[in-house]
Amino acid sequence: MANSKSAKKRVRQSRRRHEQNRQQRSRLKTAIKNVENAPDGETATEAFRKASALLDRAGRKNLMHRNKAARKKSQLAKIVKEKGGEV
Repeated sequence: MANSKSAKKRVRQSRRRHEQNRQQRSRLKTAIKNVENAPDGETATEAFRKASALLDRAGRKNLMHRNKAARKKSQLAKIVKEKGGEV
């Protein structure tokens, strides 16, 4: 366990950031699933817009690598087009 005052503060910061990152990742995974499981093109398009914004943010904040975020957006766009939606 941390002994110094600064080390205790780092533990608090680390816990808070860990929890926030978990929430962001969970929100992102849900948004991606909403695109993949959308019943039609219109719903898929709307879900893609939300997922796209979350993926961009995840890439910016190093929640995931920016290239991975871009790759996932591309994969989701392909799914939306297959369902008849617009990207």
